[in-house]
Amino acid sequence: MSKNLFITGTGTDVGKTFVTALIVKKLAQNNKKAAYYKAAMSGNERRQDGSLIPGDALFVQQISGINQPLNEMCPFVYEHAYSPHLASRLEGNPVNMEAVKKGFHAVSQSYDYVTLEGSGGILCPLCFDEEKIQLEDVIRELHLSSLIVADAGLGTINNVVLTVEYMRSRNLPIKGLIFNHYHPGNVMEEDNLRMCESMTGLKVLACVRDDDTDLDLDINTLTSLYE
Repeated sequence: MSKNLFITGTGTDVGKTFVTALIVKKLAQNNKKAAYYKAAMSGNERRQDGSLIPGDALFVQQISGINQPLNEMCPFVYEHAYSPHLASRLEGNPVNMEAVKKGFHAVSQSYDYVTLEGSGGILCPLCFDEEKIQLEDVIRELHLSSLIVADAGLGTINNVVLTVEYMRSRNLPIKGLIFNHYHPGNVMEEDNLRMCESMTGLKVLACVRDDDTDLDLDINTLTSLYE
């Protein structure tokens, strides 16, 4: 059985997939049998035969160099770039928790380290009409701890602290923070780092620049986050 870690974010487009890809790449380059998993993926393009390409999974596969098949990585894939609950309302195939768990357990039996990525921020609804499934339900059902990815720029103090406080109120364990879109030497971003650490008690484990090709995090520290 694998060791696992969940990657959530302070909102949409903070760069969870990019950071996740670098995490998986770091594991793979250090001879860890690494895999990726995401319960629901929206905003995907279609192949010529009409089937949907799981774009985030393909991106992680290409950046990390892992050979995990795309069809293992995400059980629910949608075309519309909406929250999964709305995308499935329009397209059908609503998220089902048992299918999410079944797919995850299959992956966890074949790999040593599974990095799971959330959809949007922590409050993203995955399903609403057929059954009510929030992103946090997946975290809880699969007994996961999380890393929070945040944009390094303006507004991140508010977004980070609110995300942390919400997750703590729901007893969702947090391992630390990663800042994305980081510019070394930027006085505001440096202060954001210090303020987020001070106001949450969590450590910023890595800062990721837009042109980074590797995660600046020691492999032993990274693997210690997985449970």
